[in-house]
Amino acid sequence: MADGSKGPARAGRRHAPATERNRAPILDVLRQVLPSPGVILEAASGSGQHGARFAPEFPDHFWAPSDIDPGALASIDAWGGAGEAGNILPARALDSAAHHWPVDDIADKLVAIFNANMIHIAPWTAAEGLLAAAGRLLPAHGILFLYGPFLRNGQAVSENDRQFDQSLRARNSSWGLRDLDQVIESAAANGLALDRQFDMPAGNLSLIFRPAL
Repeated sequence: MADGSKGPARAGRRHAPATERNRAPILDVLRQVLPSPGVILEAASGSGQHGARFAPEFPDHFWAPSDIDPGALASIDAWGGAGEAGNILPARALDSAAHHWPVDDIADKLVAIFNANMIHIAPWTAAEGLLAAAGRLLPAHGILFLYGPFLRNGQAVSENDRQFDQSLRARNSSWGLRDLDQVIESAAANGLALDRQFDMPAGNLSLIFRPAL
């Protein structure tokens, strides 16, 4: 994507190497599963690179980024302002673990909630809040798109994932790779069913949840 940004729009941007690596395969999945036009709410947008890359690909949708970190909000808006898309909304402060999400302005247009690489670097309460909000806010045709590394049957799928999980838990005892079955069970408790599962590079997964009928 062309980047003709100058000055302040460029100055506040953060760069996440993992986001650069995973954008293309995630975009491939989004093209297959994204519902009809509406608002895509991104929980825990981080640097803002995902929205800057994906929004131009879906011009009939609006991308609504969010994050709990004030510094991230500035980066998200810098990326959004520097991109070519005119369909990225201003970043909003949002704590995924909170019961109330500040989305009243977009709730009636919401068709998807997107979250990448968050639930393993946050307390489990953040994942629970994300799943609860998705169950509460998504329409019948909406989706929750969840991307990241997961344990399978309580075990890491590779030595790299095992070491990554250990390093996360060493940094914060409430962090760590989440077990896939636990995520699916928690989603079901919030009225969401796993619809599709995509194998991604480096052993990651893209999980597509829909409101259960």
